[in-house]
Amino acid sequence: MSTILMTEFVTHDVRRFILTRPGGLDYAPGQGVEISINLPEWKDEGRPFTPTSLRHDRVLQFLIKRYPAHGGVTAKLHTLEPGTEILISEAFGTIKYKGPGVFIAAGAGVTPFLAILRQLAAEGRLDDHLLLFSNKTAADIICELELRHYLGKRCVFTCTRQRAPGYENRRIDRDFLRENVRHFDQRFYVCGPEGFVEAVKAALGDLGARSDAVVFEE
Repeated sequence: MSTILMTEFVTHDVRRFILTRPGGLDYAPGQGVEISINLPEWKDEGRPFTPTSLRHDRVLQFLIKRYPAHGGVTAKLHTLEPGTEILISEAFGTIKYKGPGVFIAAGAGVTPFLAILRQLAAEGRLDDHLLLFSNKTAADIICELELRHYLGKRCVFTCTRQRAPGYENRRIDRDFLRENVRHFDQRFYVCGPEGFVEAVKAALGDLGARSDAVVFEE
């Protein structure tokens, strides 16, 4: 059991949630948990989210995007006040840090990588990493300033529905990867909508990446 301590917007449709941390909960950065609202009509409506707090923080942080069409759970979460009780499962998932490489994300798919990058920053191990991050517009980018601070020029943002200085205006496809990745004999971490993940995996395979070097949620 956990309790909401505070919430705030980080983009127009993403809120940061700070929760108390249940005793005994452990997770590797990048892994997810299932959370549900401890109310009679919502407690059986669990959804997976990735903690973005550091592994040993005394509180939990989540960045949760509101999806009005996804059964109402994220929309309901966005209405909750401090003091609301949240049920949290044990950690699960296959996205874990396995060494330097390229992070490729779309939208809220960046949250597992944000958890990993925050841990690497805390340990002074951010060198030799690249982030390719796709969103519809610049207003949709989660934690843009933090990511630019961590990675500088090794952070490439692309906006598929907007042209603006400092952002690419294209999709992350085979040509984009070929132009932005120096070599494909390294690790790749991929997260985002299912279609995005499958397309990126296929493009990476075409470009010579080993299938066992591509980390994604299975």
